[in-house]
Amino acid sequence: MASLNKVLLIGNLTRDPDVRMMSNGRPVCNFGLALNRNYKDSEGNRKEEVTFVDVECFGPRAEAVAKFFTKGRSIFVEGRLKLDQWESKEGEKRSAIRVVLDNFEFLTFLITSLDKNTKAINPIIKIIFFFIEYHTSHRSSEFNFISKIRLC
Repeated sequence: MASLNKVLLIGNLTRDPDVRMMSNGRPVCNFGLALNRNYKDSEGNRKEEVTFVDVECFGPRAEAVAKFFTKGRSIFVEGRLKLDQWESKEGEKRSAIRVVLDNFEFLTFLITSLDKNTKAINPIIKIIFFFIEYHTSHRSSEFNFISKIRLC
């Protein structure tokens, strides 16, 4: 059976990245991400929904995120979902889903550029905006998005 575990997220850090060293000396970084969704309800009122996601990254990417990002900065995250399961001190089974970051892009400079009506935009950002626009207008799957990008 085929499966795909891939997430693409754009959001703002909810806290400063926390970097720690694992027992093997490899850095691991954890941070929170707020994802905002604006929509109109059935009565036509504008609503906002915020989803909070924990993100984890390793190695050089962990060090880079910790060095260049702080609470409130925008980030594009590409990664996969991971289910963590453990038992609490009281013996209760607990679980949480988090995103394991595979790649990221800086977005703060883009927002500054767009505010000044600058035309110079990183090509990767153009693709991201194309995806967002196409996905929201056509309710397409990631597969259709990839097909469209290859045609451009």
